[in-house]
Amino acid sequence: MSQGIASNADAEIILKLYELRTETVMRQARAWITGEFWPATAEEFFAVQYDSGSERNAWLRQVVTYWEMAASLVLHGALSADLFVDCNAEPFFILAKLSHILPEIHVKLPTYFSKTLRLVDNSQAAATRYEAIKKNVENMRAARSGNSLPPSQTTR
Repeated sequence: MSQGIASNADAEIILKLYELRTETVMRQARAWITGEFWPATAEEFFAVQYDSGSERNAWLRQVVTYWEMAASLVLHGALSADLFVDCNAEPFFILAKLSHILPEIHVKLPTYFSKTLRLVDNSQAAATRYEAIKKNVENMRAARSGNSLPPSQTTR
């Protein structure tokens, strides 16, 4: 993982990634996956994942493959990990939204979100950001379900 001072080439890649995120359909896809898509179960996730030809399926695939491509740039040394993590919370937010069902997803799709997961494993900055976002997502999920405490603080 490249650390420390980012290069001008890193800056150009970050700006290009930002530019790609502003495309109209990508904005719609990102708005849906970050705002509306809260699968409670793996079945709810797979209902979208396997609904070929649907708009929601296309959006899910578009956003996840976009962030996986970006993570791959970091993993292969084309982009500073620190700069990428500093500029992008969204891939970690989406991963955190799926974290509670990811083991079930991996039974059918073993490499799903694997680049972003590897980035979290390989970069302390990514791991720290992911863990902070994951706590926020747990709180958001609890609020959405009407539970005032996050899952880690509820009684069974």
